[in-house]
Amino acid sequence: MNITTIALPKGALLKSTIARLQAIGIDFGEFLEGSNRLLRLEDRSGRYEGLLVRAQDVPVYVAYGQAQVGIVGFDVLKEKQLPVAQVADLGFGHCRMSVAVKSDSPYRSVQDLPAHCRVASKFTTCARSYFEERELPVELIPLYGSVELAPLTGMAEAIVDLVSTGRTLKDNGLVELEKIFDSTARLIAHPLSYRLGRVGLHELLGQIQTAAVPA
Repeated sequence: MNITTIALPKGALLKSTIARLQAIGIDFGEFLEGSNRLLRLEDRSGRYEGLLVRAQDVPVYVAYGQAQVGIVGFDVLKEKQLPVAQVADLGFGHCRMSVAVKSDSPYRSVQDLPAHCRVASKFTTCARSYFEERELPVELIPLYGSVELAPLTGMAEAIVDLVSTGRTLKDNGLVELEKIFDSTARLIAHPLSYRLGRVGLHELLGQIQTAAVPA
């Protein structure tokens, strides 16, 4: 029997991802248990295996074929730029990629930012693409923790980061200048398996897309 491996993202999308899979009879709920230390789990049917990985690694596992299916935010796909089949927008995990500055900054639009200013971000690929499209040369500073600190400490004039409610920005004295793009959870598949119609894969992807998830 062929086992289909599904890459699940740790973090904000995990609970909704598991709920969607449970709605079609694939149960990886053990990943949500506080005592869980497993990173690999087989569902009761024995037909599916779940890999619990960092969100940034989901498209890597799918692109290299260790998982045939994955669920991950559009922001990660834009940042990683890996060859995966983007199957569907699943419509949960809403957030946005934005440019932000200190609330007392003199800048009120992205066009106000001076050339070669410093911009901190965890998403340097997305940030570089955005500023290049606007022909605004900036110095990108890669940070992987609290990006909000960069303008507060004077390290950078602006940041590019994910925003959901905007509360973290507000609480730390920052304001959004401009939205770059919206991000939601996306269903992805290994490109070759998807193109060749691996047995049962298209049926599974269809079921995940149309799953009736309780509100």
